[in-house]
Amino acid sequence: MNTEARAMPLTAAQIATMILFGATLWLAAALLLRWIGTLGAFEGVGRFILYAAVVPGTVPFVWFARALARLSPDQTFAAFSIGTASALLLDGIAVAWFPGLYGSDAGHVTAAAAAVLWGAGVGLFLAFLMNPPAR
Repeated sequence: MNTEARAMPLTAAQIATMILFGATLWLAAALLLRWIGTLGAFEGVGRFILYAAVVPGTVPFVWFARALARLSPDQTFAAFSIGTASALLLDGIAVAWFPGLYGSDAGHVTAAAAAVLWGAGVGLFLAFLMNPPAR
């Protein structure tokens, strides 16, 4: 068994930045989802449009996070994994203890939480694609 310590591919400042970035992005998404849910975004074709819009809408956030945390391209996936973990932990807390953040009824809360999960997956997948392969 290898007992050598593994170096984290990110600095402490980059990790802290990505935790805060993930938390901030999650809160903004939660508030946005609460609002657009009242406009019917989780019903019928609205849900399809919402999910489809998340894909291109997430790309600028990957670029912004790279600049904000001063990431090199090969740190993209590791950094987004930390930021996404931060967001998903907060999502779990919100759904369990503060569901009113997402909406006033169970259907709205479930649809908003599912959209957050979709966005997290999209963000991770894009970060993976935007992270250059190891050489």
